[in-house]
Amino acid sequence: MHSSTAANLAPEPLPPRHSIRFIISELWDSRDLVGQFVIRDIAIRYAQAVMGFAWALLMPMLIVGAGLIFRVVVSTLSGTPVGSASVASLAVKALPWAFFSGALSMATQSIIAHANLIGKIYFPRESLPIAAVLAQCSDLAVGLVVLLLIFPFLGVSFSFTALTAVIPLLLLVMFTIGAALILSCANLFYRDIKYIVQVVLSFGVFGTPVFFEPQMLGPKGAAIMMALPLSPFIQAMDLAIVHQHNLFEPLLRESAKGAVLVWSPWILGYATFTAFLLFFGGLRIFRSASSRFAEMA
Repeated sequence: MHSSTAANLAPEPLPPRHSIRFIISELWDSRDLVGQFVIRDIAIRYAQAVMGFAWALLMPMLIVGAGLIFRVVVSTLSGTPVGSASVASLAVKALPWAFFSGALSMATQSIIAHANLIGKIYFPRESLPIAAVLAQCSDLAVGLVVLLLIFPFLGVSFSFTALTAVIPLLLLVMFTIGAALILSCANLFYRDIKYIVQVVLSFGVFGTPVFFEPQMLGPKGAAIMMALPLSPFIQAMDLAIVHQHNLFEPLLRESAKGAVLVWSPWILGYATFTAFLLFFGGLRIFRSASSRFAEMA
């Protein structure tokens, strides 16, 4: 009697196809299909574009231009000149933001854009938003190559510390995939999600260290900014590449309000935690809702 009651109260096991291990295994088995979706997304994006891959540089250039205007205004008010290091920092921080913004814009609508496939054949539906994010990696790669070419003119020299920027970059891709899975799924059920995403992306750049250096905001403001999920990835790439700072060591910067902690190893740990949480959480949420995709598409 007691064992029967305990068995009834025990949580039901997840269906095998809803487990993280099964989802990742299924995606790996379908890696050729994901690759085809990636190639298709890139081809559609650039097939009839006059500028071709130059579009990959347009968004980062616009962000850098807007950031330079902001920095010039701040430097004029404070009486400090804008140096080449500031331009290099803006360029490095513009790339991850442009990648995140572009990937999320495309991935949010990826399920609806392929609605004709949803009800016809079975394949891991996660392939669609993941492919949209990976397709955006082509723009990121083009931007990184261009940055490497112009860095010597901005006074940025290469160091092995810059290689540690690969860590936040990979974490950013994981974070973006997780967000893309959740938002593409939500957009299928609530079609106004895509408009909300565009509004958030339009103003979200002001909540990251792209335009603002953390020390500009003082100790409390810097702590709040670095607590926002996207900030650690952007800040880490800037510190590792431009400032050649070891990401496993803390960094203090002086401000009008005293010393400000702009980086700490725990921030990297926080970025790792949020990336993995959103990635695996996104997989579970997406797979749980995927059974209703055919009726909603």
